[in-house]
This record gives sequence, structure tokens and C-alpha cells, in this order.
Amino acid sequence: MDAVRLIVTSRRALAGGRGAPEIMTEVWQAQALAQAIGSRLAVFGPPELRGEALGLTELAGRGCGVLQAPDLADGDLRAAQLTELGDARQALMHLGSLLGEVGIALVGIASSADDEATYWQCMEAIDAADESRDRVLEMLRRLADRDQVVPEREAG
Repeated sequence: MDAVRLIVTSRRALAGGRGAPEIMTEVWQAQALAQAIGSRLAVFGPPELRGEALGLTELAGRGCGVLQAPDLADGDLRAAQLTELGDARQALMHLGSLLGEVGIALVGIASSADDEATYWQCMEAIDAADESRDRVLEMLRRLADRDQVVPEREAG
């Protein structure tokens, strides 16, 4: 499945999450998907994105690592369903939105956490989601810069 479809599916699942355990599962799924997209971009994406894509892979992996891995049925791991990136810009725009929504969902869970461990787990996951989103925004900026350079060369 292509990246944008998987991201849209994740956004819907996150928005429809009922209760902290379900939302935390969707947050983990989103981070795993960001990690998979980062890996794909690092290998197959435009050369100017590869360094930031590796950073995204590491940060999203950290985001998964601070959360308890959910018990998913076979075939339910969205990141494993990623077969193609499609348009890198579109995938990154959607991924940036998903990571922003992840941060918002985690703030909601942290603010209502009954225990300190959950609170700090959410804080670390928020940090990872924010840093991952920063990498995505940097990749979008680099794509925009590349697109500005190409017309200037053609005009010259």
C-alpha cells in the first residue's frame, strides 16, 4: 500500500481512538509508519533528503521505543504494509500532519494520566513526535529549495 493511504488510515484510527490504551496503540503505529517511511526515503528518496530521512528513522524508532509495543494481530502493523512511497512531497505533508496529531493526542493522555510513569512516557513520546515532525518539515523545505533551483537553471 502506498504511504499516503497508510497515513490517512493512521490519522483516522488515531482520531477514532477511544481511551488511552487504544490511542497509545495508534501513536505507536504512527511512529512505526514514520520510521518505515524514513527508511524508504533514505534508500530510495531524493538524494537531498537522505540524511534527514535517516534522522527521521532514528527519531521515530525512539518514539516506538518509549512506548510499549502493542499486541497486534498478524497483518495489523501498518508500517509492514508500506509497499511504495508515491510522491515524496505528498507523503511528507501527510506524515507531518499525522505527527502533529500524535503530539496533540499524547498531550491529552499526559494531562489526564493517573500515574507518573504514563505521564513521563507521554512526554518522551511527544518529544520524539515533535523532533520527527521537525525532520519532516526540513525535508519539505529541501524539496521546495530544490524546486526553486530547477526553474532558475532553466531560465538562465
